[in-house]
Amino acid sequence: MTDQTRGQQGQPIQIRMDESKTVTTYANTIRTVPGQDEIILDFGLNLPVPTNPGEQMTMQFSVGSRVVMNWTAAKRLQMSLQQAVGAYEQNYGPIEVTPPPRQNK
Repeated sequence: MTDQTRGQQGQPIQIRMDESKTVTTYANTIRTVPGQDEIILDFGLNLPVPTNPGEQMTMQFSVGSRVVMNWTAAKRLQMSLQQAVGAYEQNYGPIEVTPPPRQNK
């Protein structure tokens, strides 16, 4: 796969994408750990852990992938996600972000 972008002087640069080693995983949650020079993004699954009746429900966060990036790359990721989410909401309506409902026992 190829893509086009512009260099510092505005000349086009062709980028060749190598997806031969790509691994696809699903994540329903993310943990961010900011540092001075980079940010760590842990992607994974929040899974309920069985408990005894009357005990507080417990969730386990199983980390499936960890991405470490510098702050410049993080800013580009933010801009890219903002554009993608905006386009999705324009087509399908707003995405509501609410905490999961509490289970009363």
